[in-house]
Amino acid sequence: MSTAQGRGTHAKAILGPELYSKLADTHVLLVGAGGIGCELLKNIVLTGFGKITLLDLDTIDLSNLNRQFLFRKKDVKQSKSLVAAQTASAFNPNVKIIPIHDNIKEPQYDISWFQQFDLVLNALDNLDARRHVNRMCMAGNVPLVESGTAGYLGQVQPLLKDKTECFDCIPKPTPKTFPVCTIRSTPSQPIHCIVWSKTYLMGQLFGEDEDATGELDVAEKEGENAQEIAALRKEATAFKVVRDALRSKNSEDAAELVFRKVFDSDIRNLLSMADMWKSRSPPIPLNLNGIMNDSFVLRQGTNAHTNGASASTSKVPNPPAPTNGQTNGAAPKLKDQQTLSLKDNLLLFIDSTTRLAHRLRNGEETISFDKDDDDTLDFVTAASNLRSSAYGIENKTRWEVKEMAGNIIPAIATTNAIVSGLIVLQALHLLRKSYDKLRNVYLQVKPAVPLSTISLSKPNDQCGVCRDTYTLVRCDPSRAKLGEVVKDLLGDEDREVSVYEGQRVLSDPDWDDNYDRTLESLSVTRGKFLAIVDEDGDLSTISVGIAPLPEDHPADGPSYILPSPLPQPSRRVKPPPPPPETPQKTNGKRLLPVERADGVIDLAPTPKKPKYSTSNTIKTAINNIATPKGKKRKAEDMYSPSKKRRLEEDGLILMDGADDKLEEEAGQDFIVIDD
Repeated sequence: MSTAQGRGTHAKAILGPELYSKLADTHVLLVGAGGIGCELLKNIVLTGFGKITLLDLDTIDLSNLNRQFLFRKKDVKQSKSLVAAQTASAFNPNVKIIPIHDNIKEPQYDISWFQQFDLVLNALDNLDARRHVNRMCMAGNVPLVESGTAGYLGQVQPLLKDKTECFDCIPKPTPKTFPVCTIRSTPSQPIHCIVWSKTYLMGQLFGEDEDATGELDVAEKEGENAQEIAALRKEATAFKVVRDALRSKNSEDAAELVFRKVFDSDIRNLLSMADMWKSRSPPIPLNLNGIMNDSFVLRQGTNAHTNGASASTSKVPNPPAPTNGQTNGAAPKLKDQQTLSLKDNLLLFIDSTTRLAHRLRNGEETISFDKDDDDTLDFVTAASNLRSSAYGIENKTRWEVKEMAGNIIPAIATTNAIVSGLIVLQALHLLRKSYDKLRNVYLQVKPAVPLSTISLSKPNDQCGVCRDTYTLVRCDPSRAKLGEVVKDLLGDEDREVSVYEGQRVLSDPDWDDNYDRTLESLSVTRGKFLAIVDEDGDLSTISVGIAPLPEDHPADGPSYILPSPLPQPSRRVKPPPPPPETPQKTNGKRLLPVERADGVIDLAPTPKKPKYSTSNTIKTAINNIATPKGKKRKAEDMYSPSKKRRLEEDGLILMDGADDKLEEEAGQDFIVIDD
């Protein structure tokens, strides 16, 4: 048996001749060539999928090599998709792999492009791209297998329009953000200092944002402390002198100038606002000369270090500036896992700032943070630790800063391998159309049950993605007008609608000024969606994908081609009304006193209880009730005084007999429950 014939023998025996023969004609889109993507590409190539399109925007970093086994050190900085396709092609010469180094959100990857695939496999690591692929697959009715890992945890989710819930049926948590004033003035956690160094200080010194007024404008509108914001505006303006020094070839002490401004002058300005520090510990300005000559003591009686292992003032000769997070001692720890002293952080800050300034002077216009850029990582590590020291916050190692600043999710090669195998199993169920065998699969840290499966849920009736009615309009956006397209899509239906593109309102029943404008003038072009929303909310939204006209369309032909048949939106399932609120229980007790604006305390009167009269005969009978032994107490005899009192506190009056009469008082209402 030849190698080519024997290559698929085992796969054919396991999958069966019918499914195995179908694989050769199956066109798969694999989005992502990272940790999961590399393992998954290897799996589907060896399984025998005939045609694979691999798309990834990223390039190979050195840190990828410990788990992305299709790459080697010589491939660093090259395209992931191109290198992965080249490496995996050798595993099975019968498979055709088409690599694309691009962003999946580019307009040319529209509904028509997605519809050429029999199956889409997601191996992405960011929420925005996942949601985009999910929507395109729902619009094109293409089966999708979604996946993800985090450390030892993993999940695989097959998605199929109208049969399963989609990726957006369950709302995803929004990324955590921090108030501007917390980041810029009053940090209390290491992450606050790291975010400040990465987003604010890097941008101010080496980025495009010279005054950062936009962020402060937003904070002011959200009601953050006006006095703090005014001080921050003044601080941002003063950065211009520092920025110019970093870019000037004649300024040799630019790094020291930055340190004195950021960690001394700016902190002193904050300390001038005494009200800010009434309920929190104030920061301590850092003195450059004091730190360098070992005379600066940061905080006595804490674990914050000065220039060495304790808060002593021992004299230590100035060592050479550390680089790449390396301390000056000969500690056995890895350099990225060593905790730097205050002096080491200062030396690292000056050295990394000097390196970044040198890059600006050599032609780089802007420099942004990259976790794999040693210069920027050293800068953020040193700056965040210096700020933490000033505010009495725990310092972090270079590796910890890299994890937090780079939003690194722990990746384990074994987890990626397991999840990749599960993706292929779910993909085979989709190709067989064995929808009853599809499962959501979860990899969990439970030795007894490492894998768990859950039956697929039905689509969420309120989902704004998979419950839309999708259609495709081929058009020339420079000629097609919004009003004509919308009216023709609605056909004979006479109903009020609003039109959106993303979050933008293009028209509504009371405003149709844009109806005479072309789609191009409204920035509605290839790859975008028009959403036609029913004003009454009775029908589902019509999502119109914009695609180019066919190549053979005559130049003088119509400016757009409508779908046939026209979209027929389904009737929306309205959510059930919320349950009525439980009325607040009143126990008849006197309310707490309320102090009015004029200083007078208003005491609420004790509510009066309704009076009732009971005949003397019945009162006597109740008082003389005695239950002989061996006899059960009758239902009417079981109302003890304490229970009657509790009922009265709840506003209920228990009548003792048919002859009882309720004495009404003026202004009181009552309802007879059982007459």
